[in-house]
Amino acid sequence: MTYQEQALALSTSYGLGQQGISIKPIGNGHINTTLLLQSPSSSLVVQKLNTSVFPDIPNLVNNARLIEKHLTEKKQNAEYELSVIKHVATAEHNYYLTLNGENWRALEFIGGSYSQDVVENKQQARIAASAFGQFAKALDDFDAKQLVDVIPNFHNLAMRFNMFDDVIERNPCQRVVECAAEIEFCQSVRPLVNEVAKLEPKLPLRACHNDTKINNMLFCNKQDTAKAVIDLDTCMPGYWMYDFGDMVRTFCSPEEEDSTALDKVTVREEIFEAIVQGYVEPLKEVLTEAEKESFWLGAKVMCFMIGLRFLTDHLDGDNYFTIHHKNHNLERARNQFALYRELIRKETRLKQILFAA
Repeated sequence: MTYQEQALALSTSYGLGQQGISIKPIGNGHINTTLLLQSPSSSLVVQKLNTSVFPDIPNLVNNARLIEKHLTEKKQNAEYELSVIKHVATAEHNYYLTLNGENWRALEFIGGSYSQDVVENKQQARIAASAFGQFAKALDDFDAKQLVDVIPNFHNLAMRFNMFDDVIERNPCQRVVECAAEIEFCQSVRPLVNEVAKLEPKLPLRACHNDTKINNMLFCNKQDTAKAVIDLDTCMPGYWMYDFGDMVRTFCSPEEEDSTALDKVTVREEIFEAIVQGYVEPLKEVLTEAEKESFWLGAKVMCFMIGLRFLTDHLDGDNYFTIHHKNHNLERARNQFALYRELIRKETRLKQILFAA
């Protein structure tokens, strides 16, 4: 099936007709393929879902629709200001479809917006962190147990180390020797597992976004305010410390996560402070003391764990994350480990900022 044939088939399924149909890639996601499907009168975001990462498509879609329903009700009651990303049903009233053996779904296109891959200034950081804080606050009264773990153990550091250990033992691509320095570094950080094990039982279970990257928040074109929190695929039961930590991971460095300019990878203190201010303010009435204390551990874990995952995938032959060139996942891992080292180097000052909020 050619690209245009695919576009026409999707257009038919979603009632856009057959005339003047176009389709083009948008976004920079690692997992799903995201495209903008347009007719002369309508636009939809369509996604080809990665069933290797998300094998349970019905529950993936159901999770997201439960979240969108709750947020929509909050918005109708003036308790949530942001736009809500919504699924679009096919002509047969289904919220996902199979096309040529591939799984697809459609989402409403939120116009008048843009996304960022790298935070440029503290104002952007605070706006985005506030959006994720508002998202979390709106879900404070949502029963997280309604959600299915579509990626079990997604933020389970102990499990990620088990996968890491297994791939080192198997060494399927004979890459262990060339990654000796990175492997040794990971082994030195293993005590983080015990820190997590001690803290998690003290935290309330929340409905979490679980992927609070800067490019999962849309800015409004006209006012540079927050428009919408997007990409609800990883919304699962979890802990706010990981959502906070992933913002630190993806907001604070001036370099993208696959940059090889490791000397430029750092934690910008003013951005960290903006994250703290933006995220904590909407949550101040519901945030527990244990959760506030957990944010520093969340920052450490997320900066390290994604690097561990990138390295594990590299050692295993690049089966999970989409790569664009040889050693792409290894470069990503080195980048994240550099960020973790910077986080630890600046620990005293960053903790002062966090606990002063």
